Amino acid sequence: MTSSSEPPSNLATAQNPAQQSGAVSATSSGGPVPAIELVGIAKRFQTRSGSVAAVERVDLVIGEGEFFSLLGPSGCGKTTTLRMIGGFEEPTEGQILLYGRDVVGVPPNHRDVNMVFQSYALFPHMSVAENVAFGLRRKGIGKAEITQRVGEMLELVQLDGKSDRRPRELSGGQQQRVALARALVNRPRALLLDEPLAALDLKLRQAMQLELKRIQREVGITFVFVTHDQNEALTMSDRLVVMNNGLIEQLGSPREVYERPHTRFVAGFIGTSNLIEGKVARLDGTTAVLERGPGETISVPDAVRAGASTGGRLHITVRPEKIILTESEPAPGRCALRGRVAEVVYLGSSTQYAVRLSDGTELSVYVQNSSDSSDIADRDQDVWLSWRPEHTLALADSPTDTTAALGGAA
Repeated sequence: MTSSSEPPSNLATAQNPAQQSGAVSATSSGGPVPAIELVGIAKRFQTRSGSVAAVERVDLVIGEGEFFSLLGPSGCGKTTTLRMIGGFEEPTEGQILLYGRDVVGVPPNHRDVNMVFQSYALFPHMSVAENVAFGLRRKGIGKAEITQRVGEMLELVQLDGKSDRRPRELSGGQQQRVALARALVNRPRALLLDEPLAALDLKLRQAMQLELKRIQREVGITFVFVTHDQNEALTMSDRLVVMNNGLIEQLGSPREVYERPHTRFVAGFIGTSNLIEGKVARLDGTTAVLERGPGETISVPDAVRAGASTGGRLHITVRPEKIILTESEPAPGRCALRGRVAEVVYLGSSTQYAVRLSDGTELSVYVQNSSDSSDIADRDQDVWLSWRPEHTLALADSPTDTTAALGGAA
């Protein structure tokens, strides 16, 4: 579903005093103006029991042409943030800048963005082409131009052979493409997508992830995508933020957020992660050393950043695919723990081992299956787990910086 009224081609037409001072073409540092900028955004809702903060202390910069995702669990504030960008919610405080113009107070139909919701809400009595053309007709665009633009959009979403069909004659994925075409045909400067793949089955959803990325790359406009599905965000995003309790926990590229989570929440939410708690035996510069038993040592680089101190407790994480499982003690210089195999699960392309440590902590290990591979260990077998020190990450309890700058991290 797109916004009910179509945006004008220039934000200067919006009736907001802040927008009458002329276009802004560059930042104060001389660089290009970001597509979207949130400055100190907060949103609080009044309830019977008082004020509830849905979003708080959020600063965010999204570059032009980015595929940017807001990722997090239900209730984390991601959809509220998207709705504030689109004008469907007004912030309690802060600024929302679209290409340098403050649009707080500007209605959705006067913002140069379009929004696609979970429910596509296509007109059932109209054909595919008529659904896509609906906004253009309301704007008074000429018939020839409508025909041309609708044809271009249907070709882009690979529905040019289905222009005469009704929505009920289309699959869920095809209906979603019609909704995308209807939003894009108006040539917005940014497209906001609120979990548009949620209603699709798994295989179609995976296929549409690649289609969405292809479409975004071809049209070249900014996409802001809301999802609670980590795989969606990792697959499609140029950058993403992980949100929790109305705050930004971390910002970065998919690889950065997956490989180097900053907080316990991010490590647990993105992918499968082994969370280990231990006591710091000593510090070697900024590296913390945890000693858990004979031969069991874990080196944690850059642990001071997460608040590590000698004698203190430290939370760390290591991804399952980084761990090597062996019967013999690993070579010196590697992080090493002993445990007993609690479960072995064959997953086709890989085998997952659940290994229980002496303190009851259970770690997951993923071993890639190959044509000549065999089971490394059996259930109830004693094994060693080892990995390179640089794959050990120290975790903070909460975000230390909620400011997400273009090209930076929060």
